[in-house]
Amino acid sequence: MRFTETRLNGVFIIEPEPIEDERGFFARTFCIREFKAHGLDPCVAQSSLSYNKKKGTLRGMHYQIPPNEETKLVRCTSGSIYDVIVDLRPTSSTFKRWISVVLTEENRTMLYIPKGFAHGFQTLEDETEVFYQMSEFFDPACARGLPWDDATLSISWLMQPTVISRKDQSFLPLTFHRAGD
Repeated sequence: MRFTETRLNGVFIIEPEPIEDERGFFARTFCIREFKAHGLDPCVAQSSLSYNKKKGTLRGMHYQIPPNEETKLVRCTSGSIYDVIVDLRPTSSTFKRWISVVLTEENRTMLYIPKGFAHGFQTLEDETEVFYQMSEFFDPACARGLPWDDATLSISWLMQPTVISRKDQSFLPLTFHRAGD
């Protein structure tokens, strides 16, 4: 696997290194030793799938607060997504900054998201599936979110959302959040 750190400290793009032959290829997508060697949290407590019927579906911006902050490893297994994360760590030099990565079934790229980040994505085609591995169990009492169009963050989405849940539309802007919440 190739680990490339992004401009947000602790966030990595991880690419498999396929070994090809006449059958196709084989590639590792997770290895505790390699994650530890790069200083990444290799704990996986839960894995989930997100299936999205329509292009333009937007999910996010989600995160969990302590004591159940979570590290995520995200990969698009079918279709493609515009994946966005925002640094919510108040002591970070990149606090309130965001990056985006296009994850596709073809590029098989993964995004490693450490604790303290909000995460969301928008589908770039119909019939898109996203696979998550998380370091903590989902805890509704710790679940939080930010508006996808929070003016404080000025995230540049590729298109206007076509589908977004009522819950994701109801999040309060970052200016209303307390430190650590």
